[in-house]
Amino acid sequence: MQTLIDAAALHRRMTSGQRTVILDVRWALGDPRGREHYLAGHLPDAVYVDLETELAAPAEPLRGRHPLPDAQALQESARRWGINAGDTVVVYDDAGGMSAARLWWLLRDGGLEEVLLLDGGLRAWTDAGYPTERGLEQAALGNVVLGAGAMPALGREEAGRFPADGVLLDARAAERYRGDVEPVDPRPGHIPGAVSAPTAANLSGSGRFLSAADLAARFRDLGADGTRPVAVYCGSGVTAAHEIAALEIAGIRAALYPGSFSEWSNHPDLPVATGSEP
Repeated sequence: MQTLIDAAALHRRMTSGQRTVILDVRWALGDPRGREHYLAGHLPDAVYVDLETELAAPAEPLRGRHPLPDAQALQESARRWGINAGDTVVVYDDAGGMSAARLWWLLRDGGLEEVLLLDGGLRAWTDAGYPTERGLEQAALGNVVLGAGAMPALGREEAGRFPADGVLLDARAAERYRGDVEPVDPRPGHIPGAVSAPTAANLSGSGRFLSAADLAARFRDLGADGTRPVAVYCGSGVTAAHEIAALEIAGIRAALYPGSFSEWSNHPDLPVATGSEP
């Protein structure tokens, strides 16, 4: 399945009248003003999606900071965003897809196939000279039916066992992996056996994904060459979805550990490793 769409292709879809649901997922750790950013300027007809309240269940220490939302709740949200059965959905943000990938993964997990990340996000759109709009967009109620489980996922115990036979990638910044700093979770470090694979390295300087060949080479160097199963975690299961998208572009199917380190580190009986080695 296609993972990305570039700004020019999206613009052609929109101007040719092809039905496209566009969703804006402006969010960043430590920046609660995503809605304000959206109101100040967004793609034409884009509907705002709130990551904290619509793409996650309420935080629980033992389940992590962003547990997956209930499938019924996600379906109700998707209908509010205007998604109908069979629609093509394009999701974007202003951070290289780091937050939009969460929605990409959830909709794919719910059974939608035509879900695309806008490569380069808002920056790529405006750099191309395409227009933006201000204010709030309201969508007509959709009729989409979503399930759950179409994308592979791991629980906490499975994640702990995974490095024995597979490649477990830690998508956080290297300093958090090593345990040098930990700004939000109760213990620093990483899941023993996990390999450091910061999500930011999936992108070029322009905020767009590297080519499929470059991504495949990157993951091959990390041990994810397609010969063993691959899984990904991050702090709370958000940016790990970006890594899963990058792996998909490279031709590698990967599972998500949704609870990620925010869940793992809240269980004092579970081991945590520090330093640069798995």
